[in-house]
Amino acid sequence: MGLLGRDDGRAHRGTPADLLVMGLGNPGDTYVGTRHNIGAETVGVLAARHGVKLAATRCRALAGEARIGGKRIVLAFPLTFYNEAGNALVALARRYGIDDPRQVVVVHDELDLLPGTLKVKVGGGLAGNNGLKSIKAHLHSEDFIRVRIGVGKPPGREQGVDHVLRRPGKAERVELDVVIEKAADAVEAIAVEGPDVAMNRFN
Repeated sequence: MGLLGRDDGRAHRGTPADLLVMGLGNPGDTYVGTRHNIGAETVGVLAARHGVKLAATRCRALAGEARIGGKRIVLAFPLTFYNEAGNALVALARRYGIDDPRQVVVVHDELDLLPGTLKVKVGGGLAGNNGLKSIKAHLHSEDFIRVRIGVGKPPGREQGVDHVLRRPGKAERVELDVVIEKAADAVEAIAVEGPDVAMNRFN
C-alpha cells in the first residue's frame, strides 16, 4: 500500500509511469473554449505534439501515454466535472503506479494571475480552487505540481465562477492560445528536467 492507499483493484501491473499530467476542465461541448478548460486544452496540445490519442478509461478520464525525453508520461483529462477531478486523478494514479504527489502535474486556470501569464508551483495553498481541493482530498497531500495559467479576476461585480465558465473575447483568446503552448512547454520541462528547472525557466 503506497501513498494513495489500498489498491482498488485497478492498479497497474507493469512498470509504473514516471509522471501523471492532468489538465482540469469540464466535459461536454458546453464548456469547450471556456477559461475553466484551458488546463484540458494544454493536455490536448501535448497529446497532439506527441501523437497520443486520448481514450476513455474506467478511471472516469480520457487518458493516453506519451514518451517525453525517455520518460513515460500519462496525459489525462477528467470526465468528471471540474470540482470532482480528484476522483479521476486518484484512480489514474493507482492504475499507473503513481505513489508520490510530486509525480502528479495539474494544469489549471488561475484567477490570481493576469491573463496570458504562467507559473509553475510545487505544493502550497489552493486559492479557493475546488478542483485542487478535490485533488488534495483524494491524494491526502497538497505537494503535487501545478502549472497555473492566468485568466485574471472578473471585472466589476461578476463572480469568479461566471468568469471562468465564459469564453474569453478575441484578444484574450489569442493571449491564452500563446500561454497554453507555453504551459505545454513547461510540462515537458517538468517531465525531462524536473519542477525546479521548470520554475526557474517559466516563472
